Amino acid sequence: MNRKLLAVLLTGLLAVSSAFARGAGGGSSAGAIKVRLLTYATGIDDKSFNAAAWRGILEFYGDTWENPKLRGTNYDVVTAATQDMYIPNIRQATDEGNDLIVTTGFTFADALAQVAAQNPNQKYMIVDVDWVGLPNVLQAIYAEHEGSFLVGAAAALKAKADGIANPTFGFIGGIPGATITKFEVGYVQGILSVLPNAKIVDYYVNDWGDPGLAKTQAKNWYDSGVYLIYHAAGGSGFGLLAQAKEYRADGKNIWAIGVDSDQYEYGLYNNTDSAVLTSMIKRVETSLVYALNAVKNNTFKGEVITFDLKADGVGYAATNPALTGDIRAELERIRARIISGEIKIAATYGEAKRLPGFPQDLHAVDD
Repeated sequence: MNRKLLAVLLTGLLAVSSAFARGAGGGSSAGAIKVRLLTYATGIDDKSFNAAAWRGILEFYGDTWENPKLRGTNYDVVTAATQDMYIPNIRQATDEGNDLIVTTGFTFADALAQVAAQNPNQKYMIVDVDWVGLPNVLQAIYAEHEGSFLVGAAAALKAKADGIANPTFGFIGGIPGATITKFEVGYVQGILSVLPNAKIVDYYVNDWGDPGLAKTQAKNWYDSGVYLIYHAAGGSGFGLLAQAKEYRADGKNIWAIGVDSDQYEYGLYNNTDSAVLTSMIKRVETSLVYALNAVKNNTFKGEVITFDLKADGVGYAATNPALTGDIRAELERIRARIISGEIKIAATYGEAKRLPGFPQDLHAVDD
Protein backbone atom coordinates (compact mmCIF):
# COMPACT_ATOMS: atom_id res chain seq x y z
CA MET A 1 0.00 0.00 0.00
CA ASN A 2 1.18 3.52 -0.76
CA ARG A 3 2.73 5.04 2.38
CA LYS A 4 0.95 8.34 1.90
CA LEU A 5 -2.44 6.59 1.59
CA LEU A 6 -1.66 4.48 4.66
CA ALA A 7 -0.85 7.61 6.66
CA VAL A 8 -4.13 9.21 5.60
CA LEU A 9 -6.12 6.11 6.64
CA LEU A 10 -4.38 5.91 10.02
CA THR A 11 -5.02 9.59 10.65
CA GLY A 12 -8.71 9.06 9.89
CA LEU A 13 -8.94 6.09 12.23
CA LEU A 14 -7.28 8.05 15.03
CA ALA A 15 -9.69 10.93 14.53
CA VAL A 16 -12.71 8.60 14.79
CA SER A 17 -11.24 6.96 17.89
CA SER A 18 -10.57 10.34 19.48
CA ALA A 19 -14.09 11.57 18.72
CA PHE A 20 -15.58 8.45 20.32
CA ALA A 21 -13.50 8.93 23.45
CA ARG A 22 -14.54 12.56 23.75
CA GLY A 23 -18.18 11.51 23.48
CA ALA A 24 -18.08 9.38 26.62
CA GLY A 25 -17.94 10.95 30.05
CA GLY A 26 -16.98 14.33 28.71
CA GLY A 27 -13.25 13.57 28.52
CA SER A 28 -10.70 12.13 26.13
CA SER A 29 -9.98 9.06 28.24
CA ALA A 30 -13.47 8.33 29.56
CA GLY A 31 -14.42 6.12 26.62
CA ALA A 32 -11.82 3.55 27.67
CA ILE A 33 -12.95 3.33 31.30
CA LYS A 34 -14.75 0.14 32.30
CA VAL A 35 -16.88 -0.02 35.44
CA ARG A 36 -19.00 -2.74 37.01
CA LEU A 37 -21.78 -1.97 39.47
CA LEU A 38 -22.45 -4.81 41.92
CA THR A 39 -25.76 -4.72 43.78
CA TYR A 40 -27.79 -6.83 46.14
CA ALA A 41 -30.93 -8.70 45.11
CA THR A 42 -33.24 -5.78 44.29
CA GLY A 43 -30.86 -4.51 41.58
CA ILE A 44 -31.13 -1.24 39.69
CA ASP A 45 -34.90 -1.60 39.41
CA ASP A 46 -35.32 -0.84 43.12
CA LYS A 47 -36.36 2.73 42.12
CA SER A 48 -34.26 3.84 45.06
CA PHE A 49 -30.65 3.40 46.17
CA ASN A 50 -29.23 1.18 43.41
CA ALA A 51 -31.17 3.09 40.77
CA ALA A 52 -29.41 6.27 41.89
CA ALA A 53 -26.00 4.59 41.55
CA TRP A 54 -26.92 3.44 38.04
CA ARG A 55 -28.00 6.99 37.11
CA GLY A 56 -24.57 8.25 38.12
CA ILE A 57 -22.90 5.80 35.74
CA LEU A 58 -25.28 6.73 32.93
CA GLU A 59 -24.62 10.41 33.56
CA PHE A 60 -20.85 9.92 33.37
CA TYR A 61 -21.10 8.20 29.99
CA GLY A 62 -23.75 10.54 28.63
CA ASP A 63 -26.27 7.71 28.31
CA THR A 64 -29.89 7.50 29.43
CA TRP A 65 -31.90 4.85 31.24
CA GLU A 66 -33.93 4.23 28.09
CA ASN A 67 -30.87 4.07 25.82
CA PRO A 68 -27.77 2.80 27.65
CA LYS A 69 -25.62 2.65 24.51
CA LEU A 70 -22.38 1.62 26.21
CA ARG A 71 -23.86 -1.00 28.50
CA GLY A 72 -22.06 -4.31 28.13
CA THR A 73 -18.91 -2.62 26.88
CA ASN A 74 -17.94 0.27 29.16
CA TYR A 75 -20.30 -0.48 32.03
CA ASP A 76 -22.73 -3.05 33.32
CA VAL A 77 -24.45 -4.24 36.49
CA VAL A 78 -24.29 -7.60 38.25
CA THR A 79 -26.96 -8.45 40.83
CA ALA A 80 -26.39 -10.97 43.61
CA ALA A 81 -29.45 -13.05 44.40
CA THR A 82 -28.00 -13.91 47.82
CA GLN A 83 -25.14 -12.64 49.95
CA ASP A 84 -23.05 -15.76 49.34
CA MET A 85 -22.64 -14.48 45.77
CA TYR A 86 -20.93 -11.26 46.87
CA ILE A 87 -17.35 -12.60 46.91
CA PRO A 88 -17.69 -14.58 43.64
CA ASN A 89 -19.20 -11.54 41.90
CA ILE A 90 -16.45 -9.20 43.13
CA ARG A 91 -13.76 -11.68 42.09
CA GLN A 92 -15.29 -12.14 38.66
CA ALA A 93 -15.49 -8.38 38.10
CA THR A 94 -11.85 -8.12 39.20
CA ASP A 95 -10.75 -10.85 36.80
CA GLU A 96 -12.55 -9.09 33.94
CA GLY A 97 -10.11 -6.17 34.17
CA ASN A 98 -12.54 -3.39 35.05
CA ASP A 99 -11.05 -0.01 35.90
CA LEU A 100 -13.50 0.49 38.76
CA ILE A 101 -15.72 -1.93 40.66
CA VAL A 102 -18.55 -0.41 42.69
CA THR A 103 -20.46 -2.17 45.46
CA THR A 104 -23.60 -0.71 47.01
CA GLY A 105 -24.43 -0.96 50.69
CA PHE A 106 -22.84 -2.01 53.94
CA THR A 107 -23.75 -5.67 53.46
CA PHE A 108 -20.92 -5.81 50.89
CA ALA A 109 -18.25 -4.52 53.29
CA ASP A 110 -16.73 -7.81 54.50
CA ALA A 111 -16.71 -9.39 51.04
CA LEU A 112 -15.17 -6.32 49.44
CA ALA A 113 -12.50 -5.98 52.13
CA GLN A 114 -11.43 -9.58 51.59
CA VAL A 115 -11.15 -9.36 47.80
CA ALA A 116 -9.69 -5.83 47.73
CA ALA A 117 -6.89 -6.83 50.09
CA GLN A 118 -5.95 -9.64 47.71
CA ASN A 119 -5.96 -7.30 44.66
CA PRO A 120 -4.14 -4.10 45.69
CA ASN A 121 -3.87 -2.79 42.11
CA GLN A 122 -7.59 -2.93 41.44
CA LYS A 123 -9.68 0.18 42.16
CA TYR A 124 -12.86 -0.39 44.18
CA MET A 125 -15.63 1.81 45.55
CA ILE A 126 -18.18 1.06 48.24
CA VAL A 127 -21.21 3.16 49.04
CA ASP A 128 -22.41 3.64 52.63
CA VAL A 129 -19.26 2.33 54.35
CA ASP A 130 -16.34 4.12 56.01
CA TRP A 131 -14.56 1.29 57.83
CA VAL A 132 -12.89 -0.79 55.09
CA GLY A 133 -9.73 1.34 55.25
CA LEU A 134 -7.77 0.00 52.25
CA PRO A 135 -5.68 2.22 49.94
CA ASN A 136 -7.48 0.93 46.82
CA VAL A 137 -11.03 1.45 48.13
CA LEU A 138 -12.91 4.75 47.82
CA GLN A 139 -15.62 4.90 50.48
CA ALA A 140 -18.59 7.20 49.92
CA ILE A 141 -20.84 8.05 52.83
CA TYR A 142 -23.71 10.48 53.14
CA ALA A 143 -25.19 12.72 55.78
CA GLU A 144 -28.52 10.87 55.75
CA HIS A 145 -29.32 12.29 59.18
CA GLU A 146 -29.25 15.82 57.71
CA GLY A 147 -31.62 15.04 54.83
CA SER A 148 -33.82 12.99 57.14
CA PHE A 149 -34.02 15.87 59.63
CA LEU A 150 -35.49 17.97 56.82
CA VAL A 151 -38.17 15.42 55.85
CA GLY A 152 -38.97 14.87 59.53
CA ALA A 153 -39.50 18.61 59.91
CA ALA A 154 -41.63 18.55 56.74
CA ALA A 155 -43.79 15.78 58.23
CA ALA A 156 -44.36 17.73 61.44
CA LEU A 157 -45.02 21.00 59.63
CA LYS A 158 -47.61 19.26 57.45
CA ALA A 159 -49.28 17.76 60.53
CA LYS A 160 -49.50 21.24 62.08
CA ALA A 161 -50.93 22.67 58.86
CA ASP A 162 -53.54 19.89 58.80
CA GLY A 163 -54.47 20.58 62.41
CA ILE A 164 -53.62 17.03 63.56
CA ALA A 165 -53.83 16.81 67.34
CA ASN A 166 -51.17 14.64 69.01
CA PRO A 167 -49.88 13.07 65.77
CA THR A 168 -47.97 9.79 65.61
CA PHE A 169 -45.25 9.26 63.04
CA GLY A 170 -43.81 5.94 61.84
CA PHE A 171 -40.49 4.77 60.43
CA ILE A 172 -39.95 1.54 58.47
CA GLY A 173 -36.35 0.39 58.05
CA GLY A 174 -34.83 -2.39 55.99
CA ILE A 175 -31.93 -4.20 57.67
CA PRO A 176 -30.84 -2.56 60.95
CA GLY A 177 -27.40 -0.97 60.97
CA ALA A 178 -25.56 2.29 61.51
CA THR A 179 -26.48 3.67 58.09
CA ILE A 180 -30.23 3.13 58.46
CA THR A 181 -30.00 4.45 62.01
CA LYS A 182 -28.86 7.79 60.56
CA PHE A 183 -32.09 7.94 58.55
CA GLU A 184 -34.23 7.15 61.57
CA VAL A 185 -32.63 9.36 64.21
CA GLY A 186 -32.37 12.33 61.84
CA TYR A 187 -36.05 11.97 60.95
CA VAL A 188 -37.11 11.77 64.59
CA GLN A 189 -35.02 14.82 65.52
CA GLY A 190 -36.63 16.78 62.67
CA ILE A 191 -40.12 15.87 63.88
CA LEU A 192 -39.34 16.75 67.49
CA SER A 193 -37.81 20.10 66.49
CA VAL A 194 -41.32 21.14 65.39
CA LEU A 195 -43.53 18.95 67.62
CA PRO A 196 -41.59 18.08 70.80
CA ASN A 197 -44.38 15.82 72.13
CA ALA A 198 -44.98 13.81 68.96
CA LYS A 199 -45.17 10.04 69.31
CA ILE A 200 -42.81 7.86 67.24
CA VAL A 201 -43.14 4.18 66.28
CA ASP A 202 -40.68 2.12 64.24
CA TYR A 203 -40.39 -1.27 62.56
CA TYR A 204 -37.63 -3.12 60.68
CA VAL A 205 -38.45 -5.53 57.85
CA ASN A 206 -35.00 -7.21 58.08
CA ASP A 207 -35.06 -7.44 54.30
CA TRP A 208 -34.54 -5.07 51.38
CA GLY A 209 -36.98 -6.90 49.14
CA ASP A 210 -40.16 -7.81 51.06
CA PRO A 211 -42.78 -5.14 50.31
CA GLY A 212 -45.53 -7.39 51.67
CA LEU A 213 -44.28 -7.07 55.25
CA ALA A 214 -43.91 -3.30 54.94
CA LYS A 215 -47.41 -2.98 53.48
CA THR A 216 -48.96 -4.99 56.31
CA GLN A 217 -47.18 -2.90 58.94
CA ALA A 218 -48.18 0.33 57.22
CA LYS A 219 -51.83 -0.75 57.10
CA ASN A 220 -51.80 -1.63 60.80
CA TRP A 221 -50.27 1.69 61.71
CA TYR A 222 -52.52 3.79 59.51
CA ASP A 223 -55.56 1.95 60.88
CA SER A 224 -54.40 2.74 64.41
CA GLY A 225 -54.10 6.46 63.64
CA VAL A 226 -50.50 6.95 62.50
CA TYR A 227 -50.45 10.10 60.37
CA LEU A 228 -47.29 9.68 58.31
CA ILE A 229 -44.67 6.96 57.69
CA TYR A 230 -41.13 7.39 56.34
CA HIS A 231 -39.20 4.44 54.98
CA ALA A 232 -35.53 3.60 54.46
CA ALA A 233 -36.13 0.01 53.38
CA GLY A 234 -35.07 -0.30 49.76
CA GLY A 235 -37.51 -2.36 47.70
CA SER A 236 -39.46 -3.30 50.83
CA GLY A 237 -40.55 0.31 51.16
CA PHE A 238 -42.76 0.05 48.09
CA GLY A 239 -45.23 -1.84 50.24
CA LEU A 240 -45.61 1.30 52.35
CA LEU A 241 -46.05 3.47 49.25
CA ALA A 242 -48.71 1.11 47.87
CA GLN A 243 -50.69 1.18 51.11
CA ALA A 244 -50.46 4.95 51.40
CA LYS A 245 -51.63 5.28 47.82
CA GLU A 246 -54.66 3.06 48.49
CA TYR A 247 -55.67 4.98 51.59
CA ARG A 248 -55.18 8.45 50.08
CA ALA A 249 -57.33 7.33 47.14
CA ASP A 250 -60.00 6.32 49.69
CA GLY A 251 -59.92 9.79 51.18
CA LYS A 252 -57.86 9.06 54.30
CA ASN A 253 -55.59 11.89 55.47
CA ILE A 254 -52.37 9.91 55.77
CA TRP A 255 -48.97 10.35 54.12
CA ALA A 256 -45.79 8.52 53.18
CA ILE A 257 -42.25 9.80 52.69
CA GLY A 258 -39.98 8.16 50.14
CA VAL A 259 -36.22 7.68 50.20
CA ASP A 260 -33.04 7.91 48.12
CA SER A 261 -34.79 8.93 44.88
CA ASP A 262 -37.85 11.13 44.40
CA GLN A 263 -40.62 8.53 44.81
CA TYR A 264 -43.50 10.91 44.11
CA GLU A 265 -44.67 9.00 41.03
CA TYR A 266 -45.04 5.72 42.96
CA GLY A 267 -47.70 7.29 45.15
CA LEU A 268 -49.81 8.69 42.31
CA TYR A 269 -53.55 8.13 42.37
CA ASN A 270 -56.34 9.84 40.38
CA ASN A 271 -53.55 10.55 37.84
CA THR A 272 -52.77 13.84 39.55
CA ASP A 273 -52.27 13.44 43.32
CA SER A 274 -49.59 11.51 45.20
CA ALA A 275 -49.52 9.93 48.64
CA VAL A 276 -45.77 10.63 48.82
CA LEU A 277 -45.49 14.01 50.51
CA THR A 278 -41.75 14.26 49.89
CA SER A 279 -38.69 12.03 49.66
CA MET A 280 -35.29 12.21 51.30
CA ILE A 281 -33.00 12.49 48.30
CA LYS A 282 -29.70 10.68 48.67
CA ARG A 283 -27.65 11.62 45.64
CA VAL A 284 -25.66 8.43 45.23
CA GLU A 285 -25.19 9.43 41.59
CA THR A 286 -23.03 12.36 42.72
CA SER A 287 -20.52 10.00 44.32
CA LEU A 288 -20.45 7.69 41.28
CA VAL A 289 -19.64 10.58 38.96
CA TYR A 290 -16.96 11.74 41.40
CA ALA A 291 -15.31 8.29 41.50
CA LEU A 292 -15.40 7.80 37.73
CA ASN A 293 -13.88 11.23 37.14
CA ALA A 294 -11.16 10.36 39.66
CA VAL A 295 -10.34 7.23 37.63
CA LYS A 296 -10.41 9.21 34.39
CA ASN A 297 -8.12 11.93 35.80
CA ASN A 298 -5.77 9.50 37.59
CA THR A 299 -6.61 11.08 40.94
CA PHE A 300 -8.34 8.04 42.43
CA LYS A 301 -7.23 7.09 45.94
CA GLY A 302 -8.48 5.20 48.94
CA GLU A 303 -10.33 7.78 51.00
CA VAL A 304 -13.58 8.43 52.81
CA ILE A 305 -15.73 11.20 51.35
CA THR A 306 -18.88 12.50 53.00
CA PHE A 307 -21.59 13.88 50.74
CA ASP A 308 -23.67 16.15 53.00
CA LEU A 309 -26.17 18.98 52.60
CA LYS A 310 -23.42 21.47 51.87
CA ALA A 311 -22.03 19.22 49.11
CA ASP A 312 -25.56 18.64 47.76
CA GLY A 313 -25.24 14.97 48.65
CA VAL A 314 -28.64 14.84 50.37
CA GLY A 315 -31.82 16.87 50.25
CA TYR A 316 -35.59 16.62 49.92
CA ALA A 317 -38.03 16.46 47.01
CA ALA A 318 -40.46 19.34 46.49
CA THR A 319 -42.44 17.71 43.66
CA ASN A 320 -45.73 17.33 45.55
CA PRO A 321 -47.78 20.56 45.64
CA ALA A 322 -49.10 19.37 49.02
CA LEU A 323 -45.69 20.39 50.36
CA THR A 324 -46.83 23.98 50.25
CA GLY A 325 -44.75 27.08 49.71
CA ASP A 326 -44.74 28.10 53.37
CA ILE A 327 -43.52 24.65 54.40
CA ARG A 328 -40.79 24.68 51.75
CA ALA A 329 -39.70 28.15 52.85
CA GLU A 330 -39.35 26.95 56.43
CA LEU A 331 -37.43 23.87 55.27
CA GLU A 332 -35.01 26.12 53.38
CA ARG A 333 -34.44 28.16 56.54
CA ILE A 334 -33.75 24.94 58.44
CA ARG A 335 -31.44 23.74 55.68
CA ALA A 336 -29.37 26.93 55.92
CA ARG A 337 -29.11 26.55 59.70
CA ILE A 338 -27.88 22.98 59.33
CA ILE A 339 -25.25 23.97 56.77
CA SER A 340 -24.07 26.86 58.95
CA GLY A 341 -23.71 24.54 61.94
CA GLU A 342 -26.39 26.29 63.98
CA ILE A 343 -28.45 23.10 64.07
CA LYS A 344 -26.50 20.06 65.26
CA ILE A 345 -27.94 16.65 64.40
CA ALA A 346 -27.01 13.41 66.16
CA ALA A 347 -26.05 10.67 63.71
CA THR A 348 -26.16 7.66 66.06
CA TYR A 349 -28.82 6.28 68.38
CA GLY A 350 -26.39 6.50 71.27
CA GLU A 351 -26.01 10.25 70.73
CA ALA A 352 -29.69 10.82 70.03
CA LYS A 353 -30.85 9.03 73.20
CA ARG A 354 -29.05 11.68 75.25
CA LEU A 355 -31.16 14.45 73.72
CA PRO A 356 -34.08 15.73 75.83
CA GLY A 357 -37.31 13.94 74.97
CA PHE A 358 -35.78 11.56 72.43
CA PRO A 359 -37.49 8.11 72.40
CA GLN A 360 -35.57 5.45 74.31
CA ASP A 361 -37.39 2.41 72.90
CA LEU A 362 -36.66 2.52 69.16
CA HIS A 363 -35.26 -0.49 67.29
CA ALA A 364 -32.36 1.43 65.75
CA VAL A 365 -28.87 0.00 66.30
CA ASP A 366 -25.36 1.43 66.14
CA ASP A 367 -22.70 -0.84 64.66
